[in-house]
Amino acid sequence: MKKLQNYRIVKNGLPSFGGLFDIDRKRESIMEIESIMSAPGFWDDTGKSQDLIKKRTQLEKIVQNWDNLIRQIDDVRVMIELGEEAEDKETLLEVAEMTDRLTKSVVEVEFQRMLSGPHDRNSCFITINPGAGGTESQDWAEMILRMYLRYCEKKGWKTTITEYQDGDEAGLKSATFSVTGEYAYGHLKAEAGIHRLVRISPFDSAARRHTSFASMFAFPEIEEDDIDIKISDSDLKIDTFRSGGAGGQHVNTTDSAVRITHIPSGIIVACQAERSQISNRATAMKVLRAKLYERELEERRDKASEIAAEKKEIGWGSQIRSYVLHPYKMVKDLRTGVETGNTDSVLDGNLDEFVIAYLMGVRRNVTDVE
Repeated sequence: MKKLQNYRIVKNGLPSFGGLFDIDRKRESIMEIESIMSAPGFWDDTGKSQDLIKKRTQLEKIVQNWDNLIRQIDDVRVMIELGEEAEDKETLLEVAEMTDRLTKSVVEVEFQRMLSGPHDRNSCFITINPGAGGTESQDWAEMILRMYLRYCEKKGWKTTITEYQDGDEAGLKSATFSVTGEYAYGHLKAEAGIHRLVRISPFDSAARRHTSFASMFAFPEIEEDDIDIKISDSDLKIDTFRSGGAGGQHVNTTDSAVRITHIPSGIIVACQAERSQISNRATAMKVLRAKLYERELEERRDKASEIAAEKKEIGWGSQIRSYVLHPYKMVKDLRTGVETGNTDSVLDGNLDEFVIAYLMGVRRNVTDVE
């Protein structure tokens, strides 16, 4: 079946993908942008010129990937013809390897199509919160934080912890960090939801098995011009405080930390990553704008927006994934059915298997969900 599918890709090309990507229109857009760039006064408006350059780079990347696929298809076609004419087994084996590589490239192109949401290319903010359960869940939230920081590191994205509250005995009560990198939000939105851990508690002297929950939610970084969000200074209550406690390994310990309360919505954000109060306030405003954007989408889509669709109580029956460390080891995504026994690898940030499956539309039957 796989060989037949590969052959059809080579034989018939990629017409469906071509239509979805509208490659011809993208080539025209590149030419239009280059024409604008060559006009006098292009650099007079720095913001507009930078946006156009960024758009051109994005379009060129898509077109280049497409052209690379077409070249691969042409190469495989030629090799098939040569192998069939000469009945050369070595050539046909090489064709098989080439078609495997081509199939992987097609999957990558399809995955790129999945990341076509209005803010998928954006950087984002991640919030981590423990569920009920005190120290157990707070420790699990700390593990979740490390897992996503490692995932971002492997992706080459920059992360900065902007807010961190220590747990009572271990772990954390809440944490927020920024992720700077292309398609950061597009990837991390797939991980939003409740994560469940089953393990022998390191905090239980009787060594009993415990179940803990923690939530992770992603918010795209929203620029002021992206959506009409009005934030009036009179609607803000701004407090400064001193960072401290065991969280000091993540944040500074000066009096420059900033907490902003948006009075109309009740949303509270904080930043304590920088030593400059001005910098912390600017970052906190970005987080506030992102959360207000999410709230706006909820109102527009009757609380069924893509960002907030998975938000539920942090507890039983609402988890998207289970991490079992005892009596056996397994991580299982309850939305897609993807699972692995290599729990150490997953907790170290190797999450692409889960992310890609979810974004590619893999779904398991509702009756299969435990």
